[in-house]
Amino acid sequence: MKVLNVNMSIDPISGGGTAQRTIQMTRYLCKAGIDASILTSDVGMNDELKKELYGIELKVLPCLISRFYIPRFNIKKLKKIIEDVDIVHMMNHWTVINSIIYILCKKMGKPYVVCPAGALPIFGRSKILKYIYNRMIGITIIKNASRHIAITAEEKVSFKDYGVDPKIVEVIPNGINSKELEDENDIKFRKIYSLNNNPFILFMGRLNLIKGPDLLLKAFAANRSKFPNFKLVFGGPDGGMLSNLKDFVCENKLKDSVHFIGYLGGKYKSWAYHSADLLVVPSRQEAMSIVAIEAGITGTPVLMTDVCGFDQVKEIGGGFIVKPTIESIKIGLEVLNDSENLKVMGERLKKFVIDNYTWDLVIKKYIKIFKDILEQKNL
Repeated sequence: MKVLNVNMSIDPISGGGTAQRTIQMTRYLCKAGIDASILTSDVGMNDELKKELYGIELKVLPCLISRFYIPRFNIKKLKKIIEDVDIVHMMNHWTVINSIIYILCKKMGKPYVVCPAGALPIFGRSKILKYIYNRMIGITIIKNASRHIAITAEEKVSFKDYGVDPKIVEVIPNGINSKELEDENDIKFRKIYSLNNNPFILFMGRLNLIKGPDLLLKAFAANRSKFPNFKLVFGGPDGGMLSNLKDFVCENKLKDSVHFIGYLGGKYKSWAYHSADLLVVPSRQEAMSIVAIEAGITGTPVLMTDVCGFDQVKEIGGGFIVKPTIESIKIGLEVLNDSENLKVMGERLKKFVIDNYTWDLVIKKYIKIFKDILEQKNL
């Protein structure tokens, strides 16, 4: 079986969770004996990323306009790529690459699977362009897919607006490669980022409106007198809010308490999770928080909003769920008063993630779907 994974970007900085899911899915398909490759743009395709992706077959399109990930392509070469695979799997939704591949799949009778990973609701910037995209081709892409994949049960309802019965949507959650987050070095991490011996709260993700870093920062500031020893660490690239966040820090005299340390990858990301006392995911919208799973595998408890698609955190006693508001997050941060309970919650979350979200488990669900599609096609 040959599978082509399509995503507009596999850059870990700009591509976010879908980039990581695409890479890990491809790696574990290959590990399971499936011939899997990736079609993507060259955004962020540097030597470091190529080294990380060693052993994975990449088909890379030059990006003409990075704002919208518009690629330059040769139609004959793309047809050949599609012709040579058995099934196509498309991540995300608002992408030119997906629309091009959809048209080719339709013309060539090639089955394809869609996994929007939370992208179906029209939210955030470029709303008018998204409406136009859906009217032109977006709804058709989703509706005509051979299979529809949501990453949480809550996401299934989003398919209804695209003419797909949520009952037929299959759920395959985000996965985790535990080996990538085994490294820990609390002393070195604190030295590099000048954290001393202070306990700290961690935010991991892009600094943009959807991820809600402003909500966390303001909640932290409101709680400053209760937790004077705690620091707040923002690990992630600027998504348009860094300047405003820094202004708030200056205006409220929080320079000694708030650290913006930029994107973290590799061992530095692992060190951050292991060193943190609490991960906070203050998102205004999220399909399923990968960072919460990453924190879980390192035994770090989580405080997250109820729009992150991972409410099991509360159910298994691995953290807390709050509303995506400053006041709710402020109240949620009071868990910092009980350090012993935080450690217990972290261990519970770790066990839950190991039992349910490793890629060795997740990839079996994908393989079953692909086999079912091909068997039906050959009937």
